[in-house]
Amino acid sequence: MIRITQLKLPVGHKPEQLRKKIARTLKCAEGAFEYEIIRQSLDARHKDDKKFVYTVDVKIPEENKILRKVHNNNIMSITPKEYQFPEPGTEELNVSPVVVGSGPAGLFCAWYLARAGYRPLVIERGQEAQKRKETVDHFWKDGVLDPDSNVQFGEGGAGTFSDGKLNTLVKDQNGRNHEVLKRFVEAGAPKEIIYQHKPHLGTDVLIGIVETLRYQIEEMGGSFRFETKLTDLRIENGKLTAIEVNGDEIIPTEVCVLALGHSARDTVSMLHKRGIFMEPKSFAVGLRMEHPQKMINYDLYGEEENEFLGAANYKVTHTCENGRGVYSFCMCPGGYVVNASSEPGMLAVNGMSYQARDSKNANSALIVTVTPEDFPEEGPLGGVQFQRNLEKAAWVLGKGKIPVQLFGDYKAHRASTNLGEVEPQMKGGYVLTDVRSILPKSIGDSIEEGILAFGRKLEGFDRDDALLSGVESRTSSPVRIVRDKTGLANIGGIYPCGEGAGYAGGITSAAMDGIKIAEMISSKYKFYS
Repeated sequence: MIRITQLKLPVGHKPEQLRKKIARTLKCAEGAFEYEIIRQSLDARHKDDKKFVYTVDVKIPEENKILRKVHNNNIMSITPKEYQFPEPGTEELNVSPVVVGSGPAGLFCAWYLARAGYRPLVIERGQEAQKRKETVDHFWKDGVLDPDSNVQFGEGGAGTFSDGKLNTLVKDQNGRNHEVLKRFVEAGAPKEIIYQHKPHLGTDVLIGIVETLRYQIEEMGGSFRFETKLTDLRIENGKLTAIEVNGDEIIPTEVCVLALGHSARDTVSMLHKRGIFMEPKSFAVGLRMEHPQKMINYDLYGEEENEFLGAANYKVTHTCENGRGVYSFCMCPGGYVVNASSEPGMLAVNGMSYQARDSKNANSALIVTVTPEDFPEEGPLGGVQFQRNLEKAAWVLGKGKIPVQLFGDYKAHRASTNLGEVEPQMKGGYVLTDVRSILPKSIGDSIEEGILAFGRKLEGFDRDDALLSGVESRTSSPVRIVRDKTGLANIGGIYPCGEGAGYAGGITSAAMDGIKIAEMISSKYKFYS
């Protein structure tokens, strides 16, 4: 196989132009080869000459002859490596493994276990996807929260109500990343996500995909129980023997995958009381900021709209004078700010986009890292209390609605009373107020300094009528549940997994960790029969 990198073509090019480019590069006929796009990225450094940059793999007869006649550092011979799921181990497994949580970590762990014959049971405290969507829409309309089925909990996990980004910074030599994208495509995602630099799905597409993954798992022998919450563990001689669900039902199991998600605070507290080793973890908090999407497009593309590129996205970082870093997170082009609360009397926000990314505004979290030294109490759950304090303040300030403030008023430490040109694009009610008052001074000051710095990079980013809303507190888990090299916690049979356990950050990395844990279970146990 021949790999070619740095193939550049104008945005808007036709597929045949890429084939011609490959043929010219390899000095061969256009019909002499087959090719697969491995990666597509955008070079927008010259706004009047934007180009797509491709990496392709080419299958062609007489490969060595071709390689001898071309002399180009961007052309190389490669041997593709296929993903391999491990052979089953030798220990007996007497009952089905249980996967707690149906977010990406839980779904992908269950998918690979089911395919390998282990017949996993997936339990999920929230509702199946369509019922969950109705519940969430109802909450956004009238403010009535279901603590067990909301933006955080339910089939698909928290990522279902997000931009659906699939890029990850995790370096994986085992092919799990590609496996995740392949599974998504087979479940209905556009095939372009396999090679796009920053692929995304959108909430409307994700709902159908997670349902399809569930159907596939069921067809392979797995099963699901929704509105079923893990409430306790049964442990004998340092090993798991059963779990308790909904406070009154016992399910025997020797293997339990904890794919909880980053917001299952009550479950994490129970695990802590049961002696599961965990530790506090740094994470980040801040606010969500909205700008006109056309302004962001112009800053990055040099034009307000481009039919081939869609809504532009940005990534910005700044180190403040106080030593803290502030950076953008979960940027949602053409998206919405959503009320993402999961506990009564507390309020958190997140960003969400549909596949079309066609809202009037771009939004992104602007967040500042906090460490255990910032937490109000010592111990593994100090970060949870830090989050709750912020979310309680946000709920009180907005009386249950999303608190919003214009950046000009944020700088002046005064409550907002009127909007400017930027109109909120939000799911859930909002109220104009003094959002800055929610934040600790060091975080509030860092965000202001960061926005002013970003305004020097992106024109208009620091405009006075840009909108800030809060609080963005669920960026990642504030806790890491400790596991060893084999994936096990300190209690035998318990496998912490995914973002909620502190081993992932985002849809793809969580799904990859789910596959990793499935591999570890398979390597140890025989098929359940």
